[in-house]
Amino acid sequence: MKINYQYTDLSKIKINSFFHTFASMNLSAKKIAEMLGGIIEGDNAVSISKLAKIDNGDKNSLSFLGNPKYNNSLYKSNSSIILVKRDFVLEEPVQQTLIRVDDPNESFSVLLDFFSKKKSNVTGISENSVISSSVKYHPDLFFGDFSVCNNGSILGKNVKIYSQVFIGENVTIGDDTVIHSGVKIYDNSIIGSDCIIHSGTVIGSDGFGFNIDNEGNQKKVSHNGNVVIEDNVEIGANCTVDRATLGSTILKKGVKIDNLIQIAHNVEIGQNTVIAGCTGIAGSTSIGKNCMIGGQVGIGGHLKIGDRVKIQAKSGILKNIESDSSVMGYPALNYRDYNRSYVHFKNFPSIMKSIESIIKSKKDA
Repeated sequence: MKINYQYTDLSKIKINSFFHTFASMNLSAKKIAEMLGGIIEGDNAVSISKLAKIDNGDKNSLSFLGNPKYNNSLYKSNSSIILVKRDFVLEEPVQQTLIRVDDPNESFSVLLDFFSKKKSNVTGISENSVISSSVKYHPDLFFGDFSVCNNGSILGKNVKIYSQVFIGENVTIGDDTVIHSGVKIYDNSIIGSDCIIHSGTVIGSDGFGFNIDNEGNQKKVSHNGNVVIEDNVEIGANCTVDRATLGSTILKKGVKIDNLIQIAHNVEIGQNTVIAGCTGIAGSTSIGKNCMIGGQVGIGGHLKIGDRVKIQAKSGILKNIESDSSVMGYPALNYRDYNRSYVHFKNFPSIMKSIESIIKSKKDA
């Protein structure tokens, strides 16, 4: 994680209002072809200002043909520029300018990212926000309405903090990270560069830890650790990442997390692992790198899940899983074993009738 900041004493400056630097969004076919390494077929001077589905475009739009089932849409489309595969064969002449690329889906994603970054090129600090005078940040910070940043925190270069965000004390946020509206970040959290955290997510809340005292009452266990989120991590909306009891809850580089996910205290998630929505991970579990975890998965505490593990949706994980495994079910079984077993699960009533019939016939004999 890289942090580039410039100390700013807010008592000596006037808080500036927002300003947007929207660069012209008009792109010529020539410029687009250069960006994508494509070959133009048609008017290289034609320009577009937006992206659209191939069925919904107009003369200001660029679309793409990434699936053969939409081939006929190409000839009806009103978009001025369309991305197609290099080897795509036209069945009839077209008016549009074509840009031939290796992979239209991937190239269109590049353009989506380009347009998104242009639209979000906004800087400035709202007069309705509160930033402690001890906070260190870069002059190109964007800090939205009614957001708060407390003592000792550091905000890197080109950080975007949208409205109603709370940032506690001694928080570090790396360069080019985006924090969307309504995120709450507790004290001592560390967030890397090029991260995205979506609305409603809470980083660093206490873990779910209680001990029963002599009178049978639940006594809260204090959580004095923190959360560490490494570079290039994306966390969806309304997620919770609990602080560690001691040490750190860690999301390593490249982790991608969907919406509505609970990550408990002292969990560690390995590099480039992806997790789909509504999954819950109990405390002190370690998940390896490059894992794929489906939606509504429940993972027990104090477990070790290896690298490149695939867990199918709605599975329940109650024991350790070795690297390169693929599991499904509750409790989770080997994926292939589960599918074989399911053939019998669904036919179990008729199987039982057959067994009972055999038993009865033996008794009658």
